[in-house]
Amino acid sequence: MSQPEAVFVSYRLGGNDGVGVEATKWDWALRELGFTTRRVAGELDGTARPDDTWLAFLAIEPVPGAHVDPGALGAAIAGADLVVVENLCSLPLNLEAATVARDVLDAHRGRVMFHHHDFAWERPHLAHLGGFPPHRPASLHVTISAHARAALRDRGIVARCIPNSFDFDAVAGDGPTTRRTMGFGDDDIVLLQPTRAIPRKNVGGGLRFAGEIADRLPDRSVRYWITGPAEDGYDAEFARLLATAPVPVTVGRAPRAVDAYAAADLVVFPSTWEGFGNPVIESVAARQMVATGSYPVLEEITAGLDLRSIDRADDAVEWLATPETDRAARLDANYRAARDRFAIEHLPDRIHVAFTAVGWTDW
Repeated sequence: MSQPEAVFVSYRLGGNDGVGVEATKWDWALRELGFTTRRVAGELDGTARPDDTWLAFLAIEPVPGAHVDPGALGAAIAGADLVVVENLCSLPLNLEAATVARDVLDAHRGRVMFHHHDFAWERPHLAHLGGFPPHRPASLHVTISAHARAALRDRGIVARCIPNSFDFDAVAGDGPTTRRTMGFGDDDIVLLQPTRAIPRKNVGGGLRFAGEIADRLPDRSVRYWITGPAEDGYDAEFARLLATAPVPVTVGRAPRAVDAYAAADLVVFPSTWEGFGNPVIESVAARQMVATGSYPVLEEITAGLDLRSIDRADDAVEWLATPETDRAARLDANYRAARDRFAIEHLPDRIHVAFTAVGWTDW
C-alpha cells in the first residue's frame, strides 16, 4: 500500500520565521502519521530537498521578472492526497499570490487543510480585504489559538485549534561560548529579544525596559541583544532606535536558537501583536524567564506560567537578584506546565484527531 502524499504550500518555507518553523514541525508530524511530504513556495530557505517546487510568484516579495502562473501551481499540487496551505490564504501579504492560490485550490479536487497563523483583519493595511481565508467546501481549517478559532467562527468558518508545538527535550545551548562570541562579558546582564526588527515587535518598548533595568542597576553593565535584522520597511526607525538606545545593543543571530537562550540572563518579548508568540514558550522550554509585552493571545498561551512584564522593571530586577536555586525551581515549574500543553510529541495525534473530526479517516 502506497503512502499518502501531503504537499505544503506557502509564501516561504524552511526559514526562521514563525510560519516556516511551524510548517517544518508539521512536516515531521505528517511523516510520523505515514505521509510523504513535498514543499511548494515562493522562497525555500535552508537545505534544499530534491522534490521542492520553487514558484517565484508566490513569494511575499517576488524576484524581478517572476511570472504569475496558476497552471504551474495547479501542476505542483496535482495528485496530492492533502494540500497544507501555510498562511498563504490566511494573510494576503502578496495579494496576487494569495488570490491565485485561492482560485487554484478552489478547482483542486483533493483534500485541503488551511493552517492559519495570521489574518488580514489583524493588520490595519489589509483589514479591508475580503475572501481570505476562503470558504472552500470540504476543507479543514486549523488555527493556532482559541482566539483565532473564535474569530473564524464569527466569520462563518468552523475551525479546529492546534497550538504551536515545541521540543522540550532539545539539547541545551552553549551559553558561555555564545556570550564570548557575541562580545558579552561574564558579568554583563544580557537581555535577549529573539525577534526580527519590525514594527509589531516593539523594539522601542524593549529598549525602554532595558533602560529602566539599567537605571535600577547602576553598578552593572546591561546589554541588549536582538537577533533579527530590520524588515518590512523598518530600517530607518530601527537605526534611530539603535542610535538613541539607553544601553549598548547587539544585532545578530547565534548559531542556534538554544545558544541564544542559554546566553541570556532574561528574555524580552515586547511584541504588541502576535498570532502566537513562539519565543515565549521557547524561553520556557529553555528554562529561561521571559518579560513580555501585551497582545491578545498572550494570556491564552501563558495561563499557569510565572512570567514577567516589560511594564514592571522592578519585578525583573528582583528576578535577576534571585538566588540561582530559587530561580531553578520556578523555571522548572514553568517548564513542566508548558510541556503538558505544548510538547511536540503531542502534535501527530492532534493532527490525527483533527482529520478524524472532519471524516478524513482513509487515505
